[in-house]
Amino acid sequence: MIVPRFQPVCPMSVIVDTFIAPPCSAAIEILFEDEHLLLINKPSGLLSLSGKNPQNLDSVHYRLVQDFPDCTLVHRLDFGTSGIMVVARNKAINALLCQQFSQRAVSKAYSALLCGHLIDDEGVIDAPIAKDPAIFPLMKICAVSGKPARSHYQVIERLEQQMQGQTVPLTRVRLVPETGRTHQLRIHSQLLGHPILGCDLYGGLLPPGCEQAPRLMLHASELNFAHPVSGEPMQVRCPAPF
Repeated sequence: MIVPRFQPVCPMSVIVDTFIAPPCSAAIEILFEDEHLLLINKPSGLLSLSGKNPQNLDSVHYRLVQDFPDCTLVHRLDFGTSGIMVVARNKAINALLCQQFSQRAVSKAYSALLCGHLIDDEGVIDAPIAKDPAIFPLMKICAVSGKPARSHYQVIERLEQQMQGQTVPLTRVRLVPETGRTHQLRIHSQLLGHPILGCDLYGGLLPPGCEQAPRLMLHASELNFAHPVSGEPMQVRCPAPF
């Protein structure tokens, strides 16, 4: 049984995050470094930012400021997601990089393993995403209150994996989000009927009797942007570890 991470603590339904992140022994890999920015490979199971709970102190930011005191995160990856992140070495660079993100001048692509075999080799999911306090921290598809969200998918391979005597069909895909809504790729994959393997929020758990995936099978594998000082195109690649 999955225990909810968030619990109401008073009649006004104030929500408190009760999640305690397990220790993460995996190291952050630095893919690129200069005087202005860092490009890193975040491990799965590490928070991007430290939580309010002192037991959630360990994070990407907490580790990096030990060696780069003025660094700031330009964007985040979910706790279970691994892959490429760009980190500014100072506030001025952060502002320039954030401007590129807000103007959608940055393109990203992810590698994922989806449950089941997709029928189509490629496609687009265009479905608005909204917050709903009643199901927090989950998001929902809602045409009325949702913000526009659009994702592209491309099948890389269809495979079958043996798990405890059962054959589990999986599809490796490349996911490209046009927008950056919370949980966008996870909820859009669920909408396809093929949730991301290892996703405990949107149905990516395997049937009873199967060994569950050790992590969320989602990895930020590609990031393209312009260097904030030189203007040089930065095309960063980091293959998925699964």
